[in-house]
Amino acid sequence: MRNIMVKKTILVTGGAGFIGSHVAKMLDSSGYHPVIFDNLSTGNKTSACYGSFFLGDLASLHDLKKVFEQFPISAVIHFAAFIDVGESVKEPARYYINNVSNTLNLLETMRLFHVDKMIFSSSAAIFGLPVHIPIGVDHPCFPVNPYGETKLMVEKVLRSYSHAYGLHSCSLRYFNAAGSDPEGSLKHMKRKETHLIPKILQSMKQNQLLTIFGTDYPTKDGTCIRDYVHVDDLARAHLLGLEQLFKEAPSSAYNLGIGNGYSVREVIKAAEKVTGLPARVIEGPRREGDPAVLIADPKKAMEELKWQPKYIDLESMIRHAWQAILL
Repeated sequence: MRNIMVKKTILVTGGAGFIGSHVAKMLDSSGYHPVIFDNLSTGNKTSACYGSFFLGDLASLHDLKKVFEQFPISAVIHFAAFIDVGESVKEPARYYINNVSNTLNLLETMRLFHVDKMIFSSSAAIFGLPVHIPIGVDHPCFPVNPYGETKLMVEKVLRSYSHAYGLHSCSLRYFNAAGSDPEGSLKHMKRKETHLIPKILQSMKQNQLLTIFGTDYPTKDGTCIRDYVHVDDLARAHLLGLEQLFKEAPSSAYNLGIGNGYSVREVIKAAEKVTGLPARVIEGPRREGDPAVLIADPKKAMEELKWQPKYIDLESMIRHAWQAILL
């Protein structure tokens, strides 16, 4: 009798978003069945093109129970969250309700259906202003905005759920997600772009002004330095974390970055080189809470997950992002 391998079904909350859609694609190509759960408040339905799609909201216990009843879910990869730092300062209640309270709805539904594995989309924002560079997994956590607070709160909740209920998790703390699908099959442009590289590229394409926030930082050219990590490399880390949990690994957390940083001016210069277009730049004041330098120490992810970033040069990240804009 032929042995037919049954695909594991993975619930991907927020899977119609930027990183979630790339992870869904990689899950699909790796033999999993992704089920994208999204309310499309910020995600794009056209990005939810791998696996199955379920229109639902984490605020609705009815929606959550329905998707768990409909599909034999083995694990959850949780992206669904609001991520605009500035907005979180102006509307903190919206962030605490969506990012924390709604995550509790998801966790309680997982318990109800005896699903005990979660990959959590966390953030370097949990650390706040860095005490030292590079930033390792044990760096002190003092978030400087409600967005970072919500991510840290969920990490704490996950530690408690792991200890009390045996719900094992892997928290992945991204630094600056960049790039796009190298194969060009995914295109995801946000209604309101917050990341630097797509903001630069969109301003170039539309011949609009681009503001540099702060030019007096104690860095080589006065602008902020950030660690950019390609979305394809981020997606691979989620797959590796998932496979680790399926091997019954304990709960853990990892910092995801390349361990090197680029200044705002360096990113603009690289974008001009890739596109052949000039950037129309104006200088503005610093934004509150923006550290001068944020660079990850990804050593733990490399050692335990065997994660090795593939796209470590800035121009590749910009080229893939530019390709997505031109599609």
